[in-house]
Amino acid sequence: MNPYILAVMLFGLGLGTTITFASSHWLLAWMGLEINTLAIIPLMAQHHHPRAVEATTKYFLTQATAAAMLLFASTTNAWLTGQWDIQQMTHPVPTTMITLALALKIGLAPMHSWLPEVLQGLDLTTGLILSTWQKLAPFALFLQLQPNNPTLLIILGVTSTLIGGWGGLNQTQLRKILAYSSIAHLGWMTLIIQFSPSLTLLTLLTYFVMTFSTFLVFKINKATNVNSLAISWTKTPIVTSLTPLILLSLGGLPPLTGFMPKWLILQELTKQDLPLLATMAALTALLSLYFYLRLSYAMTLTMFPNNLTGTAPWRFHSPQLTLPLAISTSATILLLPLTPTILALLTP
Repeated sequence: MNPYILAVMLFGLGLGTTITFASSHWLLAWMGLEINTLAIIPLMAQHHHPRAVEATTKYFLTQATAAAMLLFASTTNAWLTGQWDIQQMTHPVPTTMITLALALKIGLAPMHSWLPEVLQGLDLTTGLILSTWQKLAPFALFLQLQPNNPTLLIILGVTSTLIGGWGGLNQTQLRKILAYSSIAHLGWMTLIIQFSPSLTLLTLLTYFVMTFSTFLVFKINKATNVNSLAISWTKTPIVTSLTPLILLSLGGLPPLTGFMPKWLILQELTKQDLPLLATMAALTALLSLYFYLRLSYAMTLTMFPNNLTGTAPWRFHSPQLTLPLAISTSATILLLPLTPTILALLTP
């Protein structure tokens, strides 16, 4: 892609998200979401491959449906209450419709089925943008909407953690595994959003850092399925030895960074007198942990069945920058001791 066109598209992505962030009016928020969607579509379809085009079409249709639903709900709200303000949502019908539209936009279960399919059709860089940056604008609206229908949010959250864990168990494609991991993490955020919005924000940022590290590791190894991870130890031995820690951090094991949001969410749910919900969330985290362990096992404890006598296959020097990977990996593994500081910054 021409660098000027790429710059315009990335600027459009930033602009769309910023407009949604800054808006207090539903029309402006909708406009930001639309700019965001239209800016990423050429990035998704830049590799003229049938899978990429199919993924782009699926993404466009789901996002257009969600945006139309959002616009319809906000118009209904204006018609019923005379209010266009995002924080003045009082009527239950448009509020529920907007919650469902935003859930479809970010891929919460049971509106999740587009996400694994779309992510599988994209390259790892665009997949990273889709898994991280594209979640920001809808979440900004989610945070402004609450508190709304509590039962709906809890149902969406539990279903997402369950499906995110279950769906990833049988996968061999890394991008689909990452999509289900995304669904599970979004479920955790949705569970806690009505009780502690700041905790949702912390979980979102931690998820971004961990996913960034994971995508960069797969990108540096040019790996797209579980088997191709087995030859990574000959290419990048140090990264290969650190990758299980990144994956287990995504799974939420102590003493890694990923444990912090899960621990705080379970603590908050228990404080809110919801021990059953906390237990269910903790058990669904075990499902996710299983497939992260599977990836770690494939990467570090198995050897690829090749006939080469030498251990190092022929390869070119990777042009990828390793500094972002080093910074994000350090953050993914080492931030747990900073929990009290982060809590002090987050609590008003």
